[in-house]
Amino acid sequence: MDDDNQIHVPPSFMAVYTDARGRLTEKPNSVRTRYELCEDLAGHLVEHAQTLYHVQAPSEAEILRRIHAGLCTAESGVPVPEATWIVTRLAELLAWPCPELPAPQPEQPAGEPQQHEC
Repeated sequence: MDDDNQIHVPPSFMAVYTDARGRLTEKPNSVRTRYELCEDLAGHLVEHAQTLYHVQAPSEAEILRRIHAGLCTAESGVPVPEATWIVTRLAELLAWPCPELPAPQPEQPAGEPQQHEC
């Protein structure tokens, strides 16, 4: 992104919108806007994650997994690759190790039984 905008989009976020050949899949302004949104969201989630840690006392990894699961829902408005980037960035901001983040399970249509793997 070599225009005159002073916002630097890090390579880790650029990878979210880069294809296998290294080309952007979205316009640079769109990527920059999404980066700003994701960076802001990660920053806002810091206090929430710290509160969960001190109030509910689950592990750091479990808090990050729960936040990731919430961001991966359709209602969040965040695509899964961005959700993963946000949680990875959140872990960096908190200086917590980032756990392996599971791929979200596809939602079952209403009325169909849930299938569970053992």
